[in-house]
Amino acid sequence: MAKTEASSLVGKLETDVEIKVSAGKFHNMFVEKPHHVSKATPGHIQNCELHEGEWGKVGTVVIWNYVHDGVAKVAKERIEALEPEKNLITFRVLDGDLMKEYKSFVITIQVTPKHGGSGSIAHWHLEYEKISEEVAHPETLLQFCVDMSKGIDEYLLTEEV
Repeated sequence: MAKTEASSLVGKLETDVEIKVSAGKFHNMFVEKPHHVSKATPGHIQNCELHEGEWGKVGTVVIWNYVHDGVAKVAKERIEALEPEKNLITFRVLDGDLMKEYKSFVITIQVTPKHGGSGSIAHWHLEYEKISEEVAHPETLLQFCVDMSKGIDEYLLTEEV
């Protein structure tokens, strides 16, 4: 494949979501308790199960059952990177519905405390390579991440009360 073709298939999307809970608490939801995400956002995530390894370790493989654009989907993901001091986690999609349209798909979530105030910023970074030009960039998946973040934030806030 020519380099120019490949570059048009490769993409990055990112967004910031303002949340009220602490960076550590939000980050911990994906590291130690991803199986609780379905409780926080049942309209988005139905289930997260441990497939291989143990919660919160690099190399661990999890299977997510989720609803995107009104369709039930599955993603098998491996934790590629974990930096607790930066509240950063990176998942690489290994198998599932996304791999029907993408050669590679990597999701990084980094949460930072807000400067000069309470709450945090959840930064979502999607890096991907589409299998063809016909495949859309995953803007709706980025919005899914925004909506899911807000649901997790609300859930964690009610947990604090």
